[in-house]
Amino acid sequence: MMKSAGIEENLLAILDSASDSKHTPDANDDRLAFLEAVRSACIVNENPPTSKMCEAVFQILRVGKSLELITESFRLLNELDKRFPHVYLSEKEASESSHLVVVEGDWSPFLFNLENASRERGAGCRSISGPLDSLGFLQLMQELGEVANEGNLQALEIKSLRNMLVLQYLINALEGDFLPRNRVYEETMNWTHLRESLLNLLLSTRKINYKGLMKDCLTIMCGLFDVSAGISEDLESPDNAAAKLSHNDNTASALALFELGNNACFALQKLLIMIMDLDMSRKKADMQGSTTRADGVRTPLMEIILDEITYDTDMLSPFLKVFNEPKWKLEIILQYFSKYTTRLSTRTRRSNGPTEDATTFSGVLNCFSNVTSIRSITKKISADVVQVLLAHAFQAHLSLSCQQDADGIAASKDEGRSSSLAEICENIISAFSNLRRTDAKMEILPIGKEALFTAATILSTETGAQV
Repeated sequence: MMKSAGIEENLLAILDSASDSKHTPDANDDRLAFLEAVRSACIVNENPPTSKMCEAVFQILRVGKSLELITESFRLLNELDKRFPHVYLSEKEASESSHLVVVEGDWSPFLFNLENASRERGAGCRSISGPLDSLGFLQLMQELGEVANEGNLQALEIKSLRNMLVLQYLINALEGDFLPRNRVYEETMNWTHLRESLLNLLLSTRKINYKGLMKDCLTIMCGLFDVSAGISEDLESPDNAAAKLSHNDNTASALALFELGNNACFALQKLLIMIMDLDMSRKKADMQGSTTRADGVRTPLMEIILDEITYDTDMLSPFLKVFNEPKWKLEIILQYFSKYTTRLSTRTRRSNGPTEDATTFSGVLNCFSNVTSIRSITKKISADVVQVLLAHAFQAHLSLSCQQDADGIAASKDEGRSSSLAEICENIISAFSNLRRTDAKMEILPIGKEALFTAATILSTETGAQV
């Protein structure tokens, strides 16, 4: 707690004249002064903030109507959480398991406690500036969905920018709570740690439609990516940018949207990855009998993603462009292919080594080693979709290989040590060549050409190194 009980009172007194509904220049100056005072007292002088101070900063983020206010409050909240985490791992001896420390009574931007939620609802309508419950989070996502669907630079409002920053902060808070809990779970297999995580509490509530929320996440992520890409193209074309921005009263906000849109996409990707990690841990807990009926039943996010990109082909390419975490991206593509490729083990065309099935990238490429199997696949998946999937899978595989090389990690067991990078490159080129043989009129998509160029360059480099 604070070294002096009077510090909190003195800091909050700065906001006495700045109510949530008051947005005069003087009130905004008071809010900025408060944020700077909190930073000085807590970050500079290393005094943990009180719950009331954190909530006041969060209120400024949620109701602020200037770009400076929302960005400064957003930055301060993240600095406070990093300096004074609510959940963390204590230092341990080399032979000991990690010990999870949860700071009791600490402030949270989420309101999942039934008693607190009932008290707040009893006091009136849901606060527009206080902590969010599951319905508040859903409403935030719906409002962002409108921004993603609109995709109109000229319709930009400060509320859109504010909602993007609120979303990013909430996901950062979920991450700060989830990661240490999941690490301890992997060491101890104690499901209680994850059962009590903010992420699990958010997803387990019956107040919201979980599948609908996840579909909204995918739609928003792809929509914001398209909006940001459109703004980037406009800004790169001076004439076009000037024409559009001349009709926009807030050029600074338009430029900020490009950065915030990208950051919001990255935050949503983090959320999806955390949920898939939670699903994996939940599956282990189920197998061990650690879960109960109270934990409920939830469709794994992987299944929802596969359904969406399978039956909405317009979402496939945008999703794979914006979702760039290589491990999960490759796994998603492999599971997509596994629904349409043979599950029988096949041997590599150039090796008599271990058999590989279609659950590995090498196995998938083997399915494209002859025209007959390709024709069977393209009856179920269009050739264009196959190109997109193969190219993105190749990108993800290369990224994983680079990460493993940087970390000094040997080739993944799942990928099989028999498949070298050179073999993967040869098989990618062969897969596209065989795909072309099934339809002479088929055009190689730009992303396919990029994959082929990369594969050929790698092979040329390796060949030159061997000479």
